[in-house]
Formats: sequence, structure tokens, C-alpha cells
Amino acid sequence: MTTFKSMHHTARKRMVIKLGGSTLEGLNESFFENFKKLQDNGVELIITHGGGPAINRELDAQGVESHALNGIRVTSEATIDIVQSTLIGKVNPALVHELATAGIAAIGLNGFDGQLIVADYLDKDVYGFVGEVKEINTSLLETLISARIVPVIACVGANEIGQALNINGDTVASEIALAVGADSLLLVTDVSGIRINDEYQSNATPSLIAQWIEEGHIYGGMIPKVQGALECLSAGIPSVQIVGDSLVGTTILTSNK
Repeated sequence: MTTFKSMHHTARKRMVIKLGGSTLEGLNESFFENFKKLQDNGVELIITHGGGPAINRELDAQGVESHALNGIRVTSEATIDIVQSTLIGKVNPALVHELATAGIAAIGLNGFDGQLIVADYLDKDVYGFVGEVKEINTSLLETLISARIVPVIACVGANEIGQALNINGDTVASEIALAVGADSLLLVTDVSGIRINDEYQSNATPSLIAQWIEEGHIYGGMIPKVQGALECLSAGIPSVQIVGDSLVGTTILTSNK
């Protein structure tokens, strides 16, 4: 995998932007402005998204029980049907429409499209219809990126026999970022990064994060976010940023370079 940099000349940057949960439901103008600015600067962009709140509303409406285990949604047969129809049928097209309205050429995709995300059961007995990523069809993504079309990817995978599998949004984002050799992964959340003593931190390292968790400065929903970010770094993504919808926040690097 050492050929990344030689594959596309140094000036070109590649970024995966993961939109999650509540952020997805209220993107403001600054998101689209900053997104366009990145594009105008020649950054190649890929969006991945989940849709927890929308899925939860649909599960409630249909009276389907669902719970999480180790941060993963245990996914029954009834649940995977709702996850699939909500993410692919509602959340994904709504997001693509918003991008189009803002003048950004985008196309909605999910794991079924061109075998984009081939997955297998993570552990069917424990999690049900939850997938782990086996393969990403990067050539499809490369074709779209080179045509300056932004792929907008819903985190539903498909196994060899065409069964939809639910995959954690942060996992899909990091797997895609690794597969396409992204320079950076942006995890867009409802806060502008990591806040310590009421002050947003522009930079962080794994050792600082460990210290902040131990001291209780990082807690609650931010813990899985930073742990996901650290996993991405150790997997080989050069930089991971936890940002608000202005796309500014905390940049996490393996060490203070």
C-alpha cells in the first residue's frame, strides 16, 4: 500500500467526510460553502453517512425493538429491512438532493451498487444482520471522483448472496478512506471537535486523548468517536478530524509533527 502518494500527484488531496446522526438532519449553509471551497481547491471528496435518528423514528413507528451492544445495533430481520429502506430510500436521496441544490454534483450509492461494499456477517448469533467489510470496489469510486462527481455512500453492505447487512457508519467511513488512500477522514458531529475545559482543541495526539479520557475531560458519546478516530490512524489514515458542520474542529495525528 506504499504506492498511494505516487498514484496521484502530491498537490491532489483526497478526503472522506462522514456525516452522522443529528448533523445529517440539519446541515447549514456553512457546510456546503466549505465543501465547495474544498472542491474548488482540487480536493477529491467522498461522503459516507449513517442515519440513526431517522432509523430510530421508523423503528418506533413500526413498533420494532432494537438495542445496541458494544456500540453496535443488534439487527433483527425486521430491523435490517427498516435500516435498508430508511437509509437507501429516504436519508440518502435527501442528502444527494441537498448537495445538488447547493450546486454540488453528487450521486447516491450503497453497498449493493456495483458491489461497492461486499460484506459478511460480523457474528450472526450475536448481532444478527450486521456486516463487516470484506471488499470495497474502489474502481467505481475512482471513476466518479475523476468525473468530479461526489459519491454519497449509505452504510449498508451486501453479502455474496445479496443480503443487506447493517454496518457501523464510522467503520464504513474508515474502510472507504483506507481503500481509496485518503489523506484525511473527517468525522462530522454536532460539536466542533474535542473540548477540554470549555476550549476546543485544534490538535490532538493518541497520548493526549488517552490522558483526557483518564482525567474525565472526554466522556459520553465523544469516547467512541475518538476511539474510532484512533483506530483509523493506527490503520494508516494520515489524519482524522472530528469537526462540526463548518468542517473545522480537532485534527488528530499520530504524533506532533
